[in-house]
Amino acid sequence: MQRRYSDYTVEELRQEIAELTEKARKAEQMGIVNEYAVYQRKIIMAKSYTMNPKEFKKGQVYEIDGAPGEQFQIDYMNGVFAWGSRQNNQNEILNEEEALPIALLTNRIE
Repeated sequence: MQRRYSDYTVEELRQEIAELTEKARKAEQMGIVNEYAVYQRKIIMAKSYTMNPKEFKKGQVYEIDGAPGEQFQIDYMNGVFAWGSRQNNQNEILNEEEALPIALLTNRIE
């Protein structure tokens, strides 16, 4: 039976991230795009569990890794997910409400 990332220790998460990174590299080399994307999402989730969700607060705005020119404003936190709205550089709201794993949030803006 598969364990949840929330049950892993930080060291186990680091090991899992290393293993998933190697699998993603191999999938990319073999040209298996779908498998590569699945491993990338798993890596992001595992990394989120190595981070402290208490460092992310309502109203804070972050750049989104992999989405240049877009920011994310947090409305509330639920575990390792930040719920809020995606915005462009002109602060126009692109999505009303969505959840992002905190590992995708980089470079705090406000």
